[in-house]
Amino acid sequence: MSTPVGDDPLVRERSHLARSRAALRAMREDVESLDISDVTANWVNAEVLARQIDERVKALADLSDTPLFFGRLDYLRRPGAERTEGTDGERADGADGADGERFYIGRRHVHDQDGDPMVVDWRAPVSQPFYRASKKDPMDVALRRRFGYTGGDLTAYEDEHLLDPAEAAATSKLLQREIERPRVGPMRDIVATIQPEQDEIVRAGLGGTVCVQGGPGTGKTAVGLHRVAYLLYAHRERLARTGTLVIGPNRSFLHYIEQVLPALGELTVRQATVDDLVAHVEVRGTDEAAAAIVKGDARMAQVLRRAVHAHVTMPAEPVVVVRGSRRWRVPVYELEDIVRELLDRGIRYGAAREALPRRIAHAVLVQMERSGEAPDDRVQDAVARNAAVKAAVKQIWPPVDPARLVLRLLTDADFLAAHAEGVLSADEQKTILWTKPVRSARSARWSAADAVLIDEAQDLVQRTHSLGHVVLDEAQDLSPMQYRAVGRRCTTGSATVLGDLAQGTTPWATRSWHEALAHLGKTDGVVEELTAGFRVPTDVIAYASRLLPHIAPGLTPVASVRENPGSFEIRPVTGPADVIAACEESLGNEGSIGLIAADARVPALAKALAAAGVGHLAPGEETTHEARLTLVPASLAKGLEYDYVVLDDPQAIVDGEPDARTGLRRLYVTLTRAVSGLTVTHTTPLPPQLT
Repeated sequence: MSTPVGDDPLVRERSHLARSRAALRAMREDVESLDISDVTANWVNAEVLARQIDERVKALADLSDTPLFFGRLDYLRRPGAERTEGTDGERADGADGADGERFYIGRRHVHDQDGDPMVVDWRAPVSQPFYRASKKDPMDVALRRRFGYTGGDLTAYEDEHLLDPAEAAATSKLLQREIERPRVGPMRDIVATIQPEQDEIVRAGLGGTVCVQGGPGTGKTAVGLHRVAYLLYAHRERLARTGTLVIGPNRSFLHYIEQVLPALGELTVRQATVDDLVAHVEVRGTDEAAAAIVKGDARMAQVLRRAVHAHVTMPAEPVVVVRGSRRWRVPVYELEDIVRELLDRGIRYGAAREALPRRIAHAVLVQMERSGEAPDDRVQDAVARNAAVKAAVKQIWPPVDPARLVLRLLTDADFLAAHAEGVLSADEQKTILWTKPVRSARSARWSAADAVLIDEAQDLVQRTHSLGHVVLDEAQDLSPMQYRAVGRRCTTGSATVLGDLAQGTTPWATRSWHEALAHLGKTDGVVEELTAGFRVPTDVIAYASRLLPHIAPGLTPVASVRENPGSFEIRPVTGPADVIAACEESLGNEGSIGLIAADARVPALAKALAAAGVGHLAPGEETTHEARLTLVPASLAKGLEYDYVVLDDPQAIVDGEPDARTGLRRLYVTLTRAVSGLTVTHTTPLPPQLT
C-alpha cells in the first residue's frame, strides 16, 4: 500500500526546511529594516552600531548550497509527560532537552515570528547528544535522524532508534557519504560529521589550553576551527572584548580554511601567520639552517633580556630639583634603591622607565612634606617633568629600540659575547653573527627568525596585547622562539594547539608537545590524540604509515574509518608527459586534483602542463578560479587536501630537504593529501623506507 503524501516523512521534513528558510529570511529582513538614525549619541556610535548590524546581516545569510539543518533529535517521552509542539510536531519552546521534545540541529539558530526555535544551533547544550549519544549511552534520545542533501535540496534521511534493543548499531550511510564527499574548492566545515572524541575537544572550556596531536585526516584543523566557533557561542561577550585569532603556517593554508568560520556564522575571527604577528620589520633575507636553529632556540630570550637590561646604569650623581627658591636633592644611594627596586619587580623595561621619574618625584615630595610643605599630585607631576629628573632618567634608564638592539647583537661580536656568556657557545655566537656591515636597522636584510627576535625584544620593552583565545595550527613546525611569540598573544587567554609530530619538516621541528606547551607558556595544557582517520583512504594511509617508524616511532598510526578504500597506484614513468597523463586521468573523476612535486620540479611540470593545454592553479587560488587541478610545491602541501593526488617522484621530495629524516617527513605529508585516490609516479627508485 502506498504512503499518503501527507504521511511521507521526507515531505514533512522538506516542508520544515522551507519554513525554516523563510523564518531565517524574515530574521534577516528584520535586522535590515532597523532604523538607527535616532538611537545613537554621536556619529562614532552610529558607525559602530551600523557595522554590528552589517555583520549580523551577513551572519544570517542563507547559503543555498549549505544545509540549514542536518539532523534531528527526538527525546524519550516518559509516561505522563506533556509535550508542546508546533506544526508537524517540531519543538516550540527554547528549553533544554526534556520529555518528548524534538530539536532540529543546524549551523545557526532560527526562530519563527513568535520567537519559537525552528532550528537549534549545533553549539547549544541541547545539541550535544546529536554528536555523543550512542546505544550504550543514549542520553535520553529516542531517535536521531540525519539528513542527506544534494546541493541545497533535502533528498534523504536516516534514523537511529537509540533506545530500541532490537536495532543493531550500524555505521551511518549518510554520515559516511558526507565524510567521503568530493572536495572542491576551499575547506568545508564538518559540523554534520563531528565525532564524539572530536566533540569533546570542540566543547572543552575556554579556561584551559588543549593540544591536539592528530595524524593526517583526523580532522584536527576542522576541530580547531569548530572549537573557535563553539567558544564564540558560549563566551561571546568575553571574547568580543578580548578577541580571537587563528594562526596558520602560510597564506595558502589560510585561503584554504577561510570559509569555514563564515559558513558557521562567525565573521570576526582574525587569521594570520606567525610572520604576520612579528612583522615589525620587512623580511628580505634568509638564514642558513644552522643560524635559524640558534636564533629560534629559547635561550635567545635570555640573551635578549640581558641585552635589554644592560642599558640600565646605576646613578653616578644625585638629582637636584629646583623649585622657586628651594633646592631638593635626591642622593645617589636613594636613587640606587629606586632603580634596584624597579629591577627586582621584573616589570617591562618601558613600564619601569615610565615609573622611574614618578619614583624620583615621590622622593622629592617626601622631603617637601618633612619640611612642612603640603604638595599634591600636581606638584608630583611637575617634579616628574623637571629637566633635571628627565636628564637623570635618560642617563639611568635610556630608551631601547628593539630592532636596533637585535641589530647590535647580530653585528657586534663583543656585545653579543657579553650577553650570551654561559648561554650560547662561541661557535653558536659565530653562527648567528652577520659577516657584512649594516648601516641601519632600516637597511638590514632581516630574516624571519630575526623578526621573531625583535618581537621578543619588543615584548621586553612593552607588554604585548593578549587575546582571549588563539588557535595555532601546524604547530609542529614552530621554533621555541616562535612558540613564545604566539604565547605572548594569549598570556591572559587560552590556546588550542594543533599538529602532528610526524609532519614536522623544519630543522627545529617540535620534539614533544609538553616541551612546546612550556615554550608557549601553557604548561598546564592537556594533550589529546586523534587516531581515527576520516579523510585519507585506508590503502593510502597504510602505505604512508610505512614511514612512521623512521620519522616518529612513538606515534600511533592513523586508522582509517572510511568504507571506501579509495584508489591507489604506484606507476613508473619516463618523464613529465607521463605525469601529465596521470593528471588527465584523474581529471576524469569528480572533485579536486592536486599534482604535488618537489619544489625544484614544479617549473618543469608547469611548463609541461601548459604545453599539454591543461589548466592549473597555484595553492590558495582554489577560492577564486574554476580549474580543478592545482600544482602544489611539496613545501606548501601541508594542511591541504585534494580528492585525487598525483605525487611526482617521492625520492626527489626526500632529496629536496636538508637531511633524510626531514625529507621523509615531507614525503609523509605529501602522501597523505589525497581524499579519494593517490597515484605515485616515479622515474627514479622509490625511497627504501616505502618498500
